[in-house]
Amino acid sequence: MDVIAAAEGLHSTGLEPDAGAAGAGETVARARARGPWRKAWDRFKRNRLALISLVMCGVLVVVAFAAPWIAPHHYADTDYEALLAGAGADGHLLGTDQLGRDILSRTLYGLRTALIVAFGAELLALLCALVVGLAAGYRGGRAEQGLMAFTDVMYAFPSYLFAIVMVAVLGRSIFALIVAIGIAGWVTQARLVRAQVLSIKQREYVEAARAMGASGPTIAVRYILPNAIGPMLVTTSFAIPAAIAAEAGLGLLGLGVQPPTPSWGGMISEGTRYLLSAPHMLLAPACVFALALLAFTWVGDGVRDAFDPRGDRR
Repeated sequence: MDVIAAAEGLHSTGLEPDAGAAGAGETVARARARGPWRKAWDRFKRNRLALISLVMCGVLVVVAFAAPWIAPHHYADTDYEALLAGAGADGHLLGTDQLGRDILSRTLYGLRTALIVAFGAELLALLCALVVGLAAGYRGGRAEQGLMAFTDVMYAFPSYLFAIVMVAVLGRSIFALIVAIGIAGWVTQARLVRAQVLSIKQREYVEAARAMGASGPTIAVRYILPNAIGPMLVTTSFAIPAAIAAEAGLGLLGLGVQPPTPSWGGMISEGTRYLLSAPHMLLAPACVFALALLAFTWVGDGVRDAFDPRGDRR
């Protein structure tokens, strides 16, 4: 009816009815093409802080993986003639530490370590959450009871303490940190996936797929999982800065990566010992650490608001 009314209105203005109807039809088609993902992106773009933070996160990722080429020195190179040198001294833009290592280079490599651990841990946590959540929500019965009982046990165990135990068992390496933080952080996401699956599997298109003979794994992966991605993106966007903070926290406790590989937590811990005599040792890694946390957290805020259906009404 809207298309016919639009065509009649255009006809009354002297335009051809066919052209008016075609134009109105194209408008309707474009409106239908604006799916939930496009609407979420439109809402995200309206959040300028989140959009700027997304660009900032992209810059941080590029800088992290280009650290071997843009860092002025190797992170383990020592300059014994410039111990605790201030910013700009002897060609060291941000100064040196107690061993004469370049602070700027170590901060860049520390960014690289933090992002590798954060993204790797979150990928592992997401895979565990999807497997447990999909299996529990779709299978139901005893499988659901057993998986959720195991999830509840893991949820009751302090995640940070679990990460410390895992690092103590596996050793101090990037791989150990990824496994420790990832396994310690999948529980909340698994519960969310299960809740989404329980809601989606009762919908008409899932019942239609089941009636057409689609297998359980096909229904779970092809029909249920794509419609549960939105809430998972929200939790993932907040889990990444949490993983960055966890990596730095383990470094502060002396359980980070093995020296001389740089870690923001380890650099901050060393900087506190020389706070009065060489404050630049603390300020550089702490400022970049805070910047990364803020950027990823603001992106998470934007993703959360983008997938909030109330955003259009606001």
